[in-house]
Amino acid sequence: MSRYNKILVAMDGSEASKNALKQSFKLAFDEKMWMTVVAIDPPYLGDIDLVGISNIKEVLKGRGDELLEEARGIAAEEKASIKTRHEEGEPFEKIVEIAEEEKCDLIVMGRRGLAGIERTLMGSVTAKVIGHFTGRTLVVPHDTVLGWKNILLAYDGSKYSEAALSEAINCAKSYGGSLKIVNVVYTNDEFIANAPDVVEKMVMKARETLEAAKEKALREGVETEIFVRDGEPYDVITSLAEELKTNTIIMGSRGKTMLGRILMGSVTSRVIGYAPCP
Repeated sequence: MSRYNKILVAMDGSEASKNALKQSFKLAFDEKMWMTVVAIDPPYLGDIDLVGISNIKEVLKGRGDELLEEARGIAAEEKASIKTRHEEGEPFEKIVEIAEEEKCDLIVMGRRGLAGIERTLMGSVTAKVIGHFTGRTLVVPHDTVLGWKNILLAYDGSKYSEAALSEAINCAKSYGGSLKIVNVVYTNDEFIANAPDVVEKMVMKARETLEAAKEKALREGVETEIFVRDGEPYDVITSLAEELKTNTIIMGSRGKTMLGRILMGSVTSRVIGYAPCP
């Protein structure tokens, strides 16, 4: 079952990262959970010229210390224990490096309130972490609350979504939640008009795929409902999440190739950017 025993939370001073830390404590089953909070100073390359600041590295370090002190205060309010680390380097590389070094089950990051193209890109550090980290990453929007009672899984039968299905089933079992599974048939008005028979076959195939996933979940005792929708995948998924009052969306990531590590799939990145929930 998905009990996250080792969690890494990245703090950057934003309200989103503070909320991500607070929500992370909800993942704890008992005092055995180990949580590390990291603040990372970007590498100083000696090309910043600030009047009145003689040692920029000390200024940057001081900011990191402040963030970790604030994290310790949040942990004290939540009556939780955390370990803190203050590092210097490329943020996404350090986050992944520390997570692998400490054998973390999960990386938790905040998502700021974004608009326009920023939602599509949803933050280069977050995208690169997801693309490079081989484990799980949880992205928490700045004004949301983490919950597992109503989980939405985006599923297309690929090996990536099979891994996500296993995770979704385990989360539902571990936290007593129900599962909604959606398969999105990508269409547009022109496609529907010119090839209605093809669309119908795609919908039938999607339903067959979902029925097989539902059967796996039911065998594990997880209450499950399936949805076949057509349209722009990221828009359908995020709209359905709002419609169903979803607590958490689970998806597979297609990262691990050079370009994929940066973009890790336009659907995944856009869902994260527009999602109304973690």
